[in-house]
Amino acid sequence: MQGRMKHHQLSKIEIDDVLKKAEVGRIGTHNENGYPYVVPVHFIVYDEKIYIHGLIKGQKISNLTKNDKVGFEVDEMGAIIPDNENVCDTNTAFRSVIILGTAKMVEDKSLKENVLHAVVSKYTPQLSHLGFPEKMLKATGIIEINPIEITGKYYK
Repeated sequence: MQGRMKHHQLSKIEIDDVLKKAEVGRIGTHNENGYPYVVPVHFIVYDEKIYIHGLIKGQKISNLTKNDKVGFEVDEMGAIIPDNENVCDTNTAFRSVIILGTAKMVEDKSLKENVLHAVVSKYTPQLSHLGFPEKMLKATGIIEINPIEITGKYYK
C-alpha cells in the first residue's frame, strides 16, 4: 500500500461519490506489444460495474479482447496548496479512484439499452426520453468492467 493510502483512504461512500460525479474516466488496456494504452472515456456505474460506450471497433476494444485485464481511473483536482516556506512541499487537494478488473464486450441487447439509457441520463438528461434506433444499437459497443480491486485516496 502506498504511504498516503494509510492516512488518506476514501471510504466506500466517498469512492461512490467520486465515481458518480466524475465526467471522464480513463481506461488502460495492454496493446499487442504489452504497452499500456490509456484512453479518456465517458462512463457510468451500473450494478456495481463500470460501463463505457463507444464504437464497436478500435484499439481499446482490440486490446481487451486479447487481454481482459484493465485499469480504470477517475480523479477530481481541487486547489493547489502552496507551502510558502518549501516549494517542494506544495501539494494539490484531490480525490481519485483506481479500479483494477476484467473487461468484456456486452452482447445482451437489453443490458446494452439499459446502460445507454443510464449514459444519456448522466450526460444529457434532457434527451433521456428518446429511444435508440436499431442501427445505432448495432454500431455501439459497450465495455463492462468487473472490478476486482477498488481503491480511493484523497488529500486536502
